[in-house]
Amino acid sequence: MATIQWRPEVNPLTVPQSYKLRFLPREIIGLDEISAEIEAENPTYNQALAKSVISAFLRKVRQNLINGRQVTIEDFFTFTLSFTGRLDEADETPANLSEMLQVKAYASQPVVKEVRHEAEFERLPMPAEKAPMIVSAEDTRLKLDDVLYAAGVLQLSGSNLFAEEAQAGWECVIEGTRSGRAVQSQFGPVSASSIVVVPNIPPQDAPWNNEYVVSVSARYTEKGTLRTGSYRRRLRSPLTVAGLGQPNPQETGILTDHAAAAYVSVTGGSVSADEMLRIQAVLDLRENRLAVSLLDMQENRLAGAAVLVTGNGDYLLQGFAGSAVSNLAITVSNFSALTAMVRNAYAGRVVDVLMVRV
Repeated sequence: MATIQWRPEVNPLTVPQSYKLRFLPREIIGLDEISAEIEAENPTYNQALAKSVISAFLRKVRQNLINGRQVTIEDFFTFTLSFTGRLDEADETPANLSEMLQVKAYASQPVVKEVRHEAEFERLPMPAEKAPMIVSAEDTRLKLDDVLYAAGVLQLSGSNLFAEEAQAGWECVIEGTRSGRAVQSQFGPVSASSIVVVPNIPPQDAPWNNEYVVSVSARYTEKGTLRTGSYRRRLRSPLTVAGLGQPNPQETGILTDHAAAAYVSVTGGSVSADEMLRIQAVLDLRENRLAVSLLDMQENRLAGAAVLVTGNGDYLLQGFAGSAVSNLAITVSNFSALTAMVRNAYAGRVVDVLMVRV
């Protein structure tokens, strides 16, 4: 029986440094390979027949989902549907209902237990090949890590980021996690350990999609292989919250990743002047709740009182001392997706920069 291969990789989200386990698939197989294996084990079923039966099964799963059914195959998988987003009124029907529909598959406990019981594991060494490694990203104007500010300058620090003797193919790319990709063209000093770039931030499909990945591609000899390294933390661009001093301000989506609907929205507030501030959500894993608060623009300085968020609903955040924002009203529309994002992509803490406008 073949082994399940894994290797340790540096987890850049932890201090002190730790390592995570990465599964490495031996290969990716599909319908052709599965049907060929069935034929090899059961000669009475040729590959074409096996392939047609599996294809018919998959069509039936899709059709039953389309017809509003949940498909549960005992001791195998459950295929089901869910929705993201929220309604302002009980009798409301969203115009983008199809975009809010999610299709999900879950393995049954017997499958999980069998795979865990039968699996044999093989540890592989950490990769040692030379490649760009970005270890930090800072907006030098705001003096904040992991912020991508259109009016600022981004400094990437790391190793193997540039080789003077082999510049062909070198590029720095900023890419949205939902959509948009831009090869960067305006640079300050560039070296093997640092890149200074005036960011060209590609727009994404929705204004609340403000999450980005930055990568560098480089080769180290004239005819060497082009290698790419991506910064493992996500960058987030500031969001404009307009019209809070006006009656019935427009909602602004915040604290979201690549989703088609915002997990959280700013719905109102008491504001006396324009201000740039931050909002953070910190996850308490034991209690499955978020502590959400307003912060000033310097780390470990001024903060408003934290509000505990335990589910979907409306919450009021208080401002901090000296802030022009007395309070900010938010609505959490998808608590489960929000907590999953904070836990899985942000190591328990996510922060958005808000440009509040009266």
